[in-house]
Amino acid sequence: MYQHTLTQSYVFEGKGLHTGQVSRMTVKPAPAGFGIRFLRTDIGPDAWIIARADRVSSTARSTQLLEGDAVVNTVEHILSALTGMGIDNAQIDIDNLEVPILDGSASRYVAAFAADGRVAQEAERRYLTLSEPVEVRDEKTGSWVRVEPAGHPSYDITVDFGSKVLGVQQAKWEEGQDYASQIGVCRTFVFFHEIEYLFANNLIKGGDVDNAIVIVEHPVTEEQLDRMSASMGLPKLSVVGGGYLNNLKLHFDNECGRHKLLDLIGDMRLAGGWLNARVTAFKPGHTINNLAARAVLRQLRESGQIK
Repeated sequence: MYQHTLTQSYVFEGKGLHTGQVSRMTVKPAPAGFGIRFLRTDIGPDAWIIARADRVSSTARSTQLLEGDAVVNTVEHILSALTGMGIDNAQIDIDNLEVPILDGSASRYVAAFAADGRVAQEAERRYLTLSEPVEVRDEKTGSWVRVEPAGHPSYDITVDFGSKVLGVQQAKWEEGQDYASQIGVCRTFVFFHEIEYLFANNLIKGGDVDNAIVIVEHPVTEEQLDRMSASMGLPKLSVVGGGYLNNLKLHFDNECGRHKLLDLIGDMRLAGGWLNARVTAFKPGHTINNLAARAVLRQLRESGQIK
């Protein structure tokens, strides 16, 4: 298979989930061998950040990249979209420090990319191959990610928040399957009881009920619902569907699990490129995902596949 890039540039504008600041992001075609790199255009023409696991500086509720003085936050959705849509090379110009959250999924990216297709380049895709399995575990949370050599990229995850509403959710995807409609449209989620804490601690300044599924795990009062409605400038909210706020309708029964898969695909792209590997995970999250991507990157460097 040849490397591919985009047919044209695409502009996305909106607020960041955590900062609330508006940014303008342009995803551009790039030459063969370029990979994925961000450019902080507001800092200057040399403020490049390569999309790689050893550039990750924070995994607190999102994946943040840092190179020199340049930072870009919440990169996982755009990286996932580029991977799911088969894009090897792209330059991402952004004029602020956080990628727009848009609707909380990768749907706007995949819709734009799919409309125009992609361009094959005169270079073969370099699939990266592990010599032995890599596994990382967090004994405290019970989370783990295992990456094994395989004939093509695939992902298989299990999500368990100990939630009566969510239950245990599973999701799978492999190269060649329909990413756009099955994974890319799946939105991020948050528990209702977390929202007041997050707002109080300035952690989701750009969060609202248009870009997240809200899970109501514990009983809530009318006063709490009214306060939430008022803080977001919305009509009265209510709880429907066995424990979800009525702001959004689920695309799938396991949409939350599929979104965690979306995140994992984006985070593992930071291992250095296209992995010929089977990735399995239990309770994945940005921290354990990055530990796995770093471990894979180390092995690939030792084998000489990545400098």
